[in-house]
Amino acid sequence: MASPLPIAVLISGGGTTLRNLIERIGAGSLAGEIRLVISSNPDAHGLVYAAEAQIPTLVVEKKKSISPAAFSDAIFGPCRDAGIRYVVMGGFLKHVPIPPDFENRVVNIHPSLIPAFCGLGMYGLKVHQAVLDFGAKITGCTVHFVDNEYDHGPIILQRPVEVRDDDTAETLQARVFQDECDALPDALARLASSRATVTGRRVVLRG
Repeated sequence: MASPLPIAVLISGGGTTLRNLIERIGAGSLAGEIRLVISSNPDAHGLVYAAEAQIPTLVVEKKKSISPAAFSDAIFGPCRDAGIRYVVMGGFLKHVPIPPDFENRVVNIHPSLIPAFCGLGMYGLKVHQAVLDFGAKITGCTVHFVDNEYDHGPIILQRPVEVRDDDTAETLQARVFQDECDALPDALARLASSRATVTGRRVVLRG
């Protein structure tokens, strides 16, 4: 039997993505082990979920006095020490440079079909309101590798969600999040059981 996938989760706020992963692992539907939760915010509610699950936590604030390289080291150094294979950004709102040894090992989920409705400042309800304002008929979520640009790295998988005529940003967010709860564990399970080959922007998962 394969060993559980060693994961670290980066958070900044409510921790709903973290909670979903904890629940999936607890239910046996994701063969993973969250070894570390790192928060950029000491008051993030996600730290409560980590404590309840007895997961080690670390707070690394992005202060003006800290350089991007030092911020990156403060996050990825503990991940190396913990033997992390994949780092999951679960609502992590700070830009952090990805070191070379973590290239294509940092995973994010974004609540739209990248390259639409993404980039700097596009998070939370802002994304869904932008979808409605544009009049899009289809939105969804995207799981992708993280590079050094916002919402830019190679795409692992996407899930479409229909936009309804009576949607508000809140109702659309709720339906997209339902798909996010399946898409991220699915992507991690595929990464755990496959070898990811990234050629340019194309991700191929081979067993």
